[in-house]
Amino acid sequence: MKRPTLEVVAARAGVSKSSVSRVINGETTVAPRIRDVVMRAVRELGYVPNAAARNLVTRRTDAVAVVVSDPPQGVVSDDPLFSTVVRTVSRELEAAGKRVVLMLAESDRSRTRVERYVAGGHVDGVMLVALHGTDPLPAALARMGLPLASFNRTCAQDVPYVGLDNAGGATLAVQHLLERGRRRIATVTGPLDLFEARERLDGYRRTLRDSGRRSIVALGDFTRASGAEAMQQLLEDDPALDAVFAANDLMAIGALRTLRLAGRRVPEDVAVVGFDDIEAAAYTSPALTSVRSPMADQATATVRLLLGLVEGGPGGPVIMPNELVVRETT
Repeated sequence: MKRPTLEVVAARAGVSKSSVSRVINGETTVAPRIRDVVMRAVRELGYVPNAAARNLVTRRTDAVAVVVSDPPQGVVSDDPLFSTVVRTVSRELEAAGKRVVLMLAESDRSRTRVERYVAGGHVDGVMLVALHGTDPLPAALARMGLPLASFNRTCAQDVPYVGLDNAGGATLAVQHLLERGRRRIATVTGPLDLFEARERLDGYRRTLRDSGRRSIVALGDFTRASGAEAMQQLLEDDPALDAVFAANDLMAIGALRTLRLAGRRVPEDVAVVGFDDIEAAAYTSPALTSVRSPMADQATATVRLLLGLVEGGPGGPVIMPNELVVRETT
């Protein structure tokens, strides 16, 4: 059978072709009676709208690009929260009737490919994930004028984003350690080209400075291995330290292994706090105290921010709150 056309639907419903078009495109100016007879005809005939033709009228693709901009060995590759973010984003966009186009920008070549695809008008908006401070992609996409929202802050100041209260979360961690009587509190940072890593370091330093204590800092990169190596460095540099705040849970788990191998008891000798509260935090031995990051809520808020921008709404930023989950390591 031939595919039914808009004209056939209009004839079956007894209305004009323009009325059918308005109903199909979801316009609110159509009388309920007209909408009912059109939709009845659509169901009876099995009519399926021509997406390409509809897009020419509405100037919408009903597609959103989710761009993960991270080098091959970047923070995403080892982050157990990444799957939570992608799953939540996909579910929210599909519930809104949007098709999800997942794109990876791992190199200059792939970033150029993303820019060309977006510039080609294939999507209604772009959501950015896992951006490093020197990443040129946010500014390049922002110049195109397409609705753009980022999961976490970017180096492009005019890109709306949904972020965490990273400095506030670090303050929660350090204040908790001070209240537990710890006096020589070290930190393992994340990669400092990420805004969230710098903000967590700033919160740690400010809280110690306000309490009249000095900072003890080792650099990490958000991986378990870097946490283990940084903890070894900290023990060599300051054997008397009695607490460590790791800027994410993976590094805290690596630090726990180094402390165990060094014969340091946790929390008796050294207390440990992580950040993110991944599932594994509750199953370390001892169980890890951590600052909980509401990643699913942050992902949902980013999608809603972007969809609002597509409809002409206001931009961000939106900052999500944290909470401290106290377990056995403190």
